[in-house]
Amino acid sequence: MNKMRGSIVALITPMTPSGAVDDQALRRLVDFHVEAGTVALVSVGTTGESATLDETEHCDVITRTIKMAAGRIPVIAGTGANSTTEAIRLTRCAKDAGADAALLVTPYYNKPTQEGLYQHHKAVAEAVELPQLLYNVPGRTACDLKPETVARLAEVPNIVGLKEATGDLTRVAALRALCGKDFLLYSGDDGTCCDFMLAGGDGVISVTSNLVPAKMQAMCVAALAGDAEQARALNAALDPLHQGLFVESNPIPVKWALAEMGLCQPGIRLPLTWLTASHHDGLRASLRDLDCIAT
Repeated sequence: MNKMRGSIVALITPMTPSGAVDDQALRRLVDFHVEAGTVALVSVGTTGESATLDETEHCDVITRTIKMAAGRIPVIAGTGANSTTEAIRLTRCAKDAGADAALLVTPYYNKPTQEGLYQHHKAVAEAVELPQLLYNVPGRTACDLKPETVARLAEVPNIVGLKEATGDLTRVAALRALCGKDFLLYSGDDGTCCDFMLAGGDGVISVTSNLVPAKMQAMCVAALAGDAEQARALNAALDPLHQGLFVESNPIPVKWALAEMGLCQPGIRLPLTWLTASHHDGLRASLRDLDCIAT
C-alpha cells in the first residue's frame, strides 16, 4: 500500500429518510472528495454506521464505493467486528471488491485481553492478504489497544498502521519509537489531529473532512511539512466544527450538517436519531463561518 499521508475521510453512509442506502448521494460524496483532494476514503467505518448495516449491506456499500471511486482515490474498507470470523469474512469481501486496505476496529463489548487483541488481529491478517490498519477507540469499544501490543502486531506483514482515537498525544512518540518510521500512524480524533501530525503522525481519519475536505487537507499538508504556525492557524478556524460534530454521538451531527449542505438526505438508522433541535443553530453557525452554507 502506498504511504497515504494527510486527510482521509471517515465517510458517512448516506441514507434516505426510510433508512435505505442512497446510491445517488454516495456517488455525489465520492466525487466531492475526489475533487477536493482528500487522500483516501474509509467506507463503512464507525461514521459509516457499520453497526447497523447487516453483513450483506456492509459488503455491498464497500463494493459500490470502490466502483464509484473507479481508481481515482484509494478506498479503505471498514471490516472490524467483535467476532474474529466475521472480521475475516468482511475483510475477504473488501479484498475481493478491490479495496486498497482494511481498517479493523478492536473487538468491542467482549473486552478482550491484550493477548486476545493480538491473536484477533493476527488471525485476520494471516487469513486475508490485504494491507490492514488497526483501529483503537476505547471510548466506544471498552478496550484499549496498548502501544506495546501495537508494536507486536506491527511485525505481522499485512498490518501496516494504526488509527489511534484516544486523543492521547503522548502515545505518538511511543508508537513511533516502538513501531518504526514506516508504520502508518493516523489520528482518529479531529480535535487533536493537528498536534498528532506535528508530533510525528501521518494524517487523520476524519469526521470533519466530510464537510470541509479541502480545508482539512490544507491543514494536514501544513502539519506534515512541520509548519506548526500555519497548521495551527488553519486548525483554529476548524476547531468549532471539530467540537460541534460531537455534540451528540457520531455520525448524528455530521449527517445533519451534510443534509444542511444539500449533499445527502436526512436519513439515519435507529438506535441513532436525527440531531436534537437545540444543537441546530450552533452547528449551522459553524457551517456558515466555513462557507459550507449561505449566510
